[in-house]
Amino acid sequence: MYSFVTFLAALPCVLSLLTPRQAVDYVNPNLNGGSMLDNAGDGFGEPLNVIISALSSPDVLTLDGFENFANAIGFSTTCLGIQLGGPQSANLGDGNGFVNQTVELRQDFGSSALGTCLESLIGGNHLRVFIQNGPSADTGALFLAVSQEEDLEEAHTIVPNGYNIGRDALSLAAIGTTSANGVTYSTVGTNVTGLLAPGSAGVNHDIATDGITTVLTITIV
Repeated sequence: MYSFVTFLAALPCVLSLLTPRQAVDYVNPNLNGGSMLDNAGDGFGEPLNVIISALSSPDVLTLDGFENFANAIGFSTTCLGIQLGGPQSANLGDGNGFVNQTVELRQDFGSSALGTCLESLIGGNHLRVFIQNGPSADTGALFLAVSQEEDLEEAHTIVPNGYNIGRDALSLAAIGTTSANGVTYSTVGTNVTGLLAPGSAGVNHDIATDGITTVLTITIV
């Protein structure tokens, strides 16, 4: 009898370990002093225009898990591990303040080994990842700053309309069924307004955006 009572007393703690950190897609950074623009280091920022929902499969929300998903949609780590330029930071309104990007990935043109070197030369899509995991909004959602870059000769600036182009290209590659390294993903997407202000106010390179953020929910199947 005693052991059964002890089990019942412990049951809420056991169940809590099985509950997501917060059963929401994400928390709006704007509601708690954060921003949907990161800090590019020049007084301007790049839009966080894609969110990987916290309701995705938990393994996708880890660094290794997201990088594998990124491989499935044509992104890999930077060329030979060389990072040009400094990291950007973002305040996701989660109580952590400004935190540097977790990783930066580039379009790999079908070669995870050397494809990003080609992107560095000729330009292409790229993304920066920020994790919402602070004490005020511990969702685990991933906020991505996605943009289409110019080539090396243009010093990797963003192409005209490059934030919208980058977001849409990533979403097109992601939505549906994809796979990499033996893992298969099913992804659905929803376009959300009201997180990002449309226009170019505060946006790096003075490139206007349409104010749309795409929320992707990725399930390992």
